[in-house]
Amino acid sequence: MRFHQGCWVKRKGVELFSPKEVHFFDVKDNILSVCAPTIPIRSRGDVLEGINLTICFSSPAPEVIRVQTKHHLGVSHKGPDFELNLPKKSCLDIEEKEDKFILKSGSLSLEVTKNPFSLVYKRNGEIITKSINDLACVKENWHGYYYDNDGDTKNTYMTQSLSLSVDELVYGLGERFTSFTKNGQNVEIWNEDGGTNTEFSYKNIPFYITNRGYGVLVNHPEKVSFEVASEFVTKVNFTVEGNELDYFLINGPSMKEVLMRYTDLTGKPALPAPWTFGLWLSTSFTTNYDEKTVMSFVDGMLERGIPLRVFHFDCYWMKEFHWSSFIWDDRVFPDPVGMLKRIKAKGLNICVWINPYIGQESPLFKEGVEGGFFVKRKNGDVWQWDMWQAGMALVDFTNPAACKWFKSKLAALLDMGVDCFKTDFGERIPTDVVYFDGSDAVKMHNYYTYLYNKCVYELLEEKRGKGEAVLFARSATVGGQKFPVHWGGDCWSDYESMEESLRGGLSLLMSGFGFWSHDIGGFEATSTPDVYKRWAAFGLLSSHSRLHGSSSYRVPWAYDEEAVDVVRKFTKLKASLMPYLYKTAVEAHTLGVPSMRSMVMEFTQDRNTHHLDKQYMLGDSLLVAPIFNDESIGNFYLPEGKWTNLFTNETYDGSKWYSQKFDYLSIPLFVKENSIVAFGEHDDKPDYDYEVNPTIKIYEIKDGATINTVIYNQKGKEAVKIEATRKGTVVSVSSSSKIKNVELISSDKNLTLEVK
Repeated sequence: MRFHQGCWVKRKGVELFSPKEVHFFDVKDNILSVCAPTIPIRSRGDVLEGINLTICFSSPAPEVIRVQTKHHLGVSHKGPDFELNLPKKSCLDIEEKEDKFILKSGSLSLEVTKNPFSLVYKRNGEIITKSINDLACVKENWHGYYYDNDGDTKNTYMTQSLSLSVDELVYGLGERFTSFTKNGQNVEIWNEDGGTNTEFSYKNIPFYITNRGYGVLVNHPEKVSFEVASEFVTKVNFTVEGNELDYFLINGPSMKEVLMRYTDLTGKPALPAPWTFGLWLSTSFTTNYDEKTVMSFVDGMLERGIPLRVFHFDCYWMKEFHWSSFIWDDRVFPDPVGMLKRIKAKGLNICVWINPYIGQESPLFKEGVEGGFFVKRKNGDVWQWDMWQAGMALVDFTNPAACKWFKSKLAALLDMGVDCFKTDFGERIPTDVVYFDGSDAVKMHNYYTYLYNKCVYELLEEKRGKGEAVLFARSATVGGQKFPVHWGGDCWSDYESMEESLRGGLSLLMSGFGFWSHDIGGFEATSTPDVYKRWAAFGLLSSHSRLHGSSSYRVPWAYDEEAVDVVRKFTKLKASLMPYLYKTAVEAHTLGVPSMRSMVMEFTQDRNTHHLDKQYMLGDSLLVAPIFNDESIGNFYLPEGKWTNLFTNETYDGSKWYSQKFDYLSIPLFVKENSIVAFGEHDDKPDYDYEVNPTIKIYEIKDGATINTVIYNQKGKEAVKIEATRKGTVVSVSSSSKIKNVELISSDKNLTLEVK
């Protein structure tokens, strides 16, 4: 939200009230509270009119500082609020000096100058960002009289700007399909069903991270407006409506450490079960299908040697106009229980599509009305509209009885044999409604998805166990990472959409999310065989992999026979990489570092990586660069060091750009030097005992280096530790369990291998 027209002039009717000094202060329980008048107090007469801001500084954890600013303390606070892991006591160290306060939390400090008022954040004494006259209460329609606004919060905003340095770039703010670096953008944190080719986003996260190694979480579920080097090119500004502003500044110094601390605060991603990393196949959306069609897909994949692991039924498993009834359409599925058993007998898990809307033709509509389970209009009527299904209502997840009712309908499906749910929608949430618990409807617009996905995820944990729960969710807000997996939404079926999908995914993964997927081949329309094959390689080198579309099937033989070979090749490759991939998943779960990582996160010191959004690191050792053209040309950048082509074992020098041709059974996939990659003994399924007979490959170990890795079992527990050390021409390998198969991949042919 912009309040200025250029550097010198404010917008007409706008006045900003920024703290001018610290007039009173109080220190209690490691919290500093200050009274900050917005006009200089030079005489007693200056206290008679004006706006004071009350600002509280605290620290919920080392390297994190929280700033809470309020205008009118008597304005009641209405939820919902993000579910944060906040301790009872602040850990802030507070030192008062004559002209300022020095607040310390680990190596992070905040200097609050008294007169004039300013905020200066430092890391080990070095300034990382600051605010000079940039924290403010804002009044619109201001006529110069304090009594003129009468405390009306509709015309009141709270805003903060934090400085950006030369070459400082901003990332994150959720899954955004606009430019990967957010500098120059206005970003509205407001969930929308906008596809993948607009500024709208399904997953809006009021958290950004910069290449200077700190992040900022604006602790507001409602709309937050960010001006990222746009209103002022040297600042990030964030604004919320109302009388209060609450944000956390989170130190690194590395970008990974920022995400670790951010997810300490907002929650770690759950660890998906190993079977979820296999290939998912969908019926697609508006296609015609019945059990015969479904079984032809399942059998067709298995007959062609493609290790299918999950089958997904999209919307039309239910009758039209009945979404959602959670009742199988008996016209095409007369024996759903028997069908599910027949599918599961082939070794597959089963997912079905759901959403939080109940159409008025659904048998559940009357139950929902009578039980009071739906969101209501202010006059007491059930809120309905016709945007998706005719006359649909919205389940009120603030009502415990509604949650119990909703869970009971889904539990019946789990009892039939369904394993998980695609929790679609959750973005088109009205703001002129009344919730059961009195929640603020504007704040609920973004927050609704959290309650929706939490409700379904909790049911899966109750019925399937904590290690088995998994969603395929589209919408999200802060904390949504606790309920994986999320996919990128509705994209078109061309290279541009493939590219924007990756850009959006990397942006989401810079926002605290650990796992991400997308519709292989694109959703809308039907891709060319060329695009499908390139997207398949990319999709099967993502954390989760699903073939899904809108009006056409996504089985590979619908394109050409080579597409079958491509899907088979990369599905098997992913299965063989599961010991390595599951290690990255455990790290995402325990640390909060995502499984797919932007190049800047992994190589922040290499300035060539700062804008890269068409390649990524899969874990800490594998670099993936999808091909985005029909000329089969892979364009990719390799950072400093030696890199090994995983398919050919050819070595490439780093700090260089490359442009090469790749056939459809290949992709730029490189292993970083000093890496140990564990390959499993199976390539026909993703879930097997990774610690049994793995093949250990050691890539380009440098003289004097000691490197290690861990193999986890299917429960996410450490099973095998492996260490390799090079001294001269000898590479010694030791492990906590006997390893039979060890390979040394090196351009130095004089090396010898010693396995202890």
